[in-house]
Amino acid sequence: MTGSVHVEAEMASQPACWRRAAEIAAGPLADALPRPGERVAIVGCGTSLYMAQSYATLREQAGLGETDAFAASEFPHRRAYDRVVALTRSGTTTEVLELLQRLRGQIPTTAVIADPDTPALQLADATIVLDFADEQSVVQTRFATTALTLFRAHVARQSGQAFDIERIAADAERCVAEELPAGILDKTQFTFLGRGWTFGLANEAGLKMCEASLSWTASYPAMEYRHGPISIAAPGTATWMIGEAPRGLAAQVEATGAQWIDGCADGRDPVAELIRVQRLAVALGARKGLEVDNPRNLTRSIILSEV
Repeated sequence: MTGSVHVEAEMASQPACWRRAAEIAAGPLADALPRPGERVAIVGCGTSLYMAQSYATLREQAGLGETDAFAASEFPHRRAYDRVVALTRSGTTTEVLELLQRLRGQIPTTAVIADPDTPALQLADATIVLDFADEQSVVQTRFATTALTLFRAHVARQSGQAFDIERIAADAERCVAEELPAGILDKTQFTFLGRGWTFGLANEAGLKMCEASLSWTASYPAMEYRHGPISIAAPGTATWMIGEAPRGLAAQVEATGAQWIDGCADGRDPVAELIRVQRLAVALGARKGLEVDNPRNLTRSIILSEV
């Protein structure tokens, strides 16, 4: 495929990366993550923000403490937190570094990063390095999902919930290999829906399609889709549910002539289902002749200049 050498290999490696993340969640490195009862903010930019949204919802729903997710540039400094977790693949993103610098000595911080040779390592009070999930492609795939797997496994361990990494990894392996939904490559607009913690995944799905294939996309909480956004549904469009679909929504979407995809109807893991969206984004980008590894106007890290 045109310009997608790295991202294709990185997408395929996700099941193995997730298994390693689950091991870390059960080991001493995970002590750097939030403790039960702490009031926590998770910050990130782009893809990392959407993984933060999923983690925040999972942690709070598990009864581990109030948890918020913010873009690093929008952190509410008047609020009191026991810990701030910064998710940043590059460790060099301007907004994240500025926030870590400002919080030093005020609030304990933990950075989850891919590259240890970056400023974030020195600015955060604690770090977890997922260097095995780092990427050469500008487009994030495996680092984001590996970090979320780390968080999910840690939340499950702290709350006494089951976390079957082998089942989840098997779902991911299936999503790496199986055919994409029939006719999906011919759609002109894509809407992604989620509920609870999978709303962050829906946001990420929309972003991935936008940056890798320049597709017209949107994302919404599933129950909100009927309150206006469903007006875009029509023949030639697709509505893709990630997570458990609300009762009756499939029929309403199909009545518009849009393609309805219930990605987790067979019980597959929602993060594994995200791999199919990643693959669709890469396939559409390649069809358009795009440099998928290096999307236009984007770089691996967003470093802002005052000049």
